[in-house]
Amino acid sequence: MNIEQLRETCLAIKGAEECMPFDDDTMVYKVMGKMFAYYALTPKSGEFWIVLKCEPERALALRERYHGVFKGYHSGSNAMWNTVSIDSDVPDTLITELIQHSVDEVIKKLPKYKQQQYKQL
Repeated sequence: MNIEQLRETCLAIKGAEECMPFDDDTMVYKVMGKMFAYYALTPKSGEFWIVLKCEPERALALRERYHGVFKGYHSGSNAMWNTVSIDSDVPDTLITELIQHSVDEVIKKLPKYKQQQYKQL
């Protein structure tokens, strides 16, 4: 997957919005005003990655299985965020699935009325 495909996949999410609230180099994707993904437009390492929310047990299992999945960049001790290298051993189909999983994790934490609003989009 390349960075353009990554952007298209994020924008294909129902209700997704793209913004740059932190700086001119960090692209953020939100649903219902809540962040589900972010990445650097010009990564210092030269390697593109995306940070995604993930159910904690699944996050740990993914880190053990794939070299291209590690603790979320800038997420502190929060086990709910994974960094996924888009040019690694992580299949594109899994990256797409993990983007949707991130959205699902965000939505399930919203109040019930906001979950209903999202379903109606």
